[in-house]
Amino acid sequence: MSALRFSGPVLPDGEVRELFVVDGVVTYERPAGAETAAEGWIVPGLVDAHNHLGLEDGGAVPDDEVERQAIADRDSGVLLTRDCGSPADTRWVQEREDLPRLIRCGRHVARTRRYIRNYGQEVEPDGLVDAVDAQARAGDGWVKLVGDWISREEGDLAPSFPADAVTAAIEVAHAQGAKVTAHCFGEDSLGPLLDAGIDCIEHGTGLTEAHLERMVAQGVALVPTVLQTSKFPEFSAQGRVKFPAYSATMDTLFQRRRDVLMAAHDAGVALYVGSDGGGSTRHGVLHEEIRAMADMGLSNEYVLGAASWRGRAWLGWNPGLDEGDAADFVVYPRNPLEDLSVLTEPARVVLRGRVVA
Repeated sequence: MSALRFSGPVLPDGEVRELFVVDGVVTYERPAGAETAAEGWIVPGLVDAHNHLGLEDGGAVPDDEVERQAIADRDSGVLLTRDCGSPADTRWVQEREDLPRLIRCGRHVARTRRYIRNYGQEVEPDGLVDAVDAQARAGDGWVKLVGDWISREEGDLAPSFPADAVTAAIEVAHAQGAKVTAHCFGEDSLGPLLDAGIDCIEHGTGLTEAHLERMVAQGVALVPTVLQTSKFPEFSAQGRVKFPAYSATMDTLFQRRRDVLMAAHDAGVALYVGSDGGGSTRHGVLHEEIRAMADMGLSNEYVLGAASWRGRAWLGWNPGLDEGDAADFVVYPRNPLEDLSVLTEPARVVLRGRVVA
């Protein structure tokens, strides 16, 4: 592989540098014969912290569609993906040098008939521990629980599992070395999950001040998926006739979602960026989630950091572009800290030291 030269401000510090790529890694020592590949703002590869590679409305998709999804994400600058539940076996993606790095979460673990059909492994409370144990062994260090969903008996959002089952399941995951995250729209599931030592919350629109204080104390992260929570009025309308209590709950959660997000930020909860790509959401739209979070009131620098260098560090990858780091980065023609719209215009996408887009 020939040496490549890139130049421009390198984020996060913004120092103007000449960055070279040799044998898949970053160096700042000029090699002989380096070819100029691009000039512009150089950003560590973007991170989609809530993605569903291999998933669409009906469940799992074939490998050729998985590839299409992964390429759409990659070409948008996403070079590291945390899968948050997929019924497709996507382990083969990790063998492809031209596809984003993938941290797999296995299948969602949901309550029987209390989630979207064909998405997750559905179990009753007495089967939760075994299901979580199996998914912890099958994944790459994360397990995804469906913390709440509509209960047709109650006519409203309700926790999927009782507190004792959740506690035992998270204990088993941690014993396997896996972290646990949970889908949570409402409020009632959050206390038991925090009691049980959950590591991350997805969506989190039901979080209260007391929950946020506990999240900070326990180091629990939040991936708010604001593109997804913007759909709450649709969910409410779909249930208004048959489940009026659920409809009212979703309306309330939608109305307070910005306040919750900003309260989480102000409290010091670590926020990360996830598109929720898969199912009802397209792939390749992390830039839209980044801009949507900024539109909520977060600074460009905070959101871009959450979607790049801080997100990478959280998931155990090199956060920046230091000497010897893996050459995973995106080059933009303008400063994304000043203008997030440039995220739709990557000049070059470099993955594992290769220009892939």
